[in-house]
Amino acid sequence: MLFCLSASHSNTAFDVLDRLSRVADETADEQLADVDGVNGAIVLATCNRFEAYLDIEASPDAADAALESVLDVLPGLAEADLASLRATASTLSGDEVVRHLFSVSSGLESMVLGEDEITGQVQRALASARRKGTTTPSLERMFQRAAHTTREVRAQQDLAAAGRSLVRVALDMVESRLTAWATTPVLVVGTGRYAATTIAALNARGAEDITVFSATGRAAQFAARYGIRAAEDLRDAVSAAEVVITCTTSYTVTADHVPDDRARLVVDLGLPRNVDPSVGELPGLDLLDLELIGRHAALPELGGGDAHRVVGAHAARFTAERDAAPAIVAVREHIQAAVDAELAKLRPDDPAAEATAAALRHLAGVLSHTPSVRAREHAQADRLDEFEAALEMVFGVSVDTSARAARDDRATG
Repeated sequence: MLFCLSASHSNTAFDVLDRLSRVADETADEQLADVDGVNGAIVLATCNRFEAYLDIEASPDAADAALESVLDVLPGLAEADLASLRATASTLSGDEVVRHLFSVSSGLESMVLGEDEITGQVQRALASARRKGTTTPSLERMFQRAAHTTREVRAQQDLAAAGRSLVRVALDMVESRLTAWATTPVLVVGTGRYAATTIAALNARGAEDITVFSATGRAAQFAARYGIRAAEDLRDAVSAAEVVITCTTSYTVTADHVPDDRARLVVDLGLPRNVDPSVGELPGLDLLDLELIGRHAALPELGGGDAHRVVGAHAARFTAERDAAPAIVAVREHIQAAVDAELAKLRPDDPAAEATAAALRHLAGVLSHTPSVRAREHAQADRLDEFEAALEMVFGVSVDTSARAARDDRATG
C-alpha cells in the first residue's frame, strides 16, 4: 500500500515548513524504512515542500500509523508544529499517491506552475533512496513513471519554458524596482545548484556586476567557473551590493551582516530561511522571502488544464497496468506452459530442434501480446473482472485478485 505525507506551501504555514526543513535530515528515509510495517521510504525535501512516500503493509489503521511514523522521525519540532502538521498536511494513500507524485514531478503543485527544478529534485530523492537501500519495486516503478510523465507534460505543454522557475519569478519582482540590471551590483550568497540557477537567470537579464560569497570556502572556484567575482567577507559584500540573493542551507544572514541603512533588496530563496526575519525590519531594506514570492507566483495565464489531463491519463495508465499485471502474468504462464510442453517433445539430435524451439518461443510472445493489451484496456475501463472471467471460462486460467481486492476494500472502507 502506498502512502504519502505532503507538507507544502499550499497546505502548511511557511514558518512551520521553515522549522520542518531544519529538522528533516538526510537519514529520515532510512529511519522510516526501519519502522515496523514500512517496507520502503523515499523522502523529498525541497525549498517549499517536505514529502514522505512510503510503501506500507496494509491494515485498517495503516495510514494513521504511517503518519505517526513520519512525525516520529522529525525530532526537534515543537508540539504545536506537530499538531499543525497533523491538521494541515495532506495524507494520501493508494492511487491518490500516484497522481500526486506525477503532478509534483511535473511542477503542477509548485508555487510557480511548471517550475522545472522540482523534476530533478524528485529524481535525486529516488537516487538517494536507492543508495540507502530504502526503495521497493512499487516505489521504484512509481518514481520512474513520474519522470516519464513529466517529460510528456513538458513536451506537450512546454511548461518549463512558459512557467518560469521560482528564481525567475523572484527576479521579476526585483526587476520592477531597478533601473537596469547591467549597472546593479548583485551579491549571490551560496554556491550550490540553486546558486548556479540564479547566476544563469541573472546573466540572461544582462546583469554584469555579480559577486558570490560562501562561508564554505568554495566561492573562488565557483566564481571562476561562472566568470564572476568572489567575496571573502559577507559584511563587505553586502555593503557593496544593491541586490542580495541568498540560496544556501549552510548559514543564516543576520542584521549584523548589513552594515548600513542605504536602500537595498534582499531576496531569500532558502528553506530553511537564509535570512533572519529581523533583517526585514532594517531601515531602507526590502526583504522578499518565499512566502511573499509565493503570493506573486500564480500564473493563471498558463492554466495547466491540459497538463493536468496528461498527468491524470498517465496515473490511470499506471494503475491500470499494475492492476492488470496478475492477469497478464497468468496468460503468459499459461502460454509458456504449453510451449514448454511442446519443447519437451523435441529430440535433441533433431537438426531442426533449435530453429523449432526459437519459433515456438516467438509464437509465445506473439500469442501473449494481444491478451496483455486487452487486459490493460479492460483495467483502464474498470472492466478487468470481465477479462479475468473470460480467461477462466475459455482457458481455465485463474487470476490471483487478492491484492486488488484488498486495495478496493481500503478505497471503499
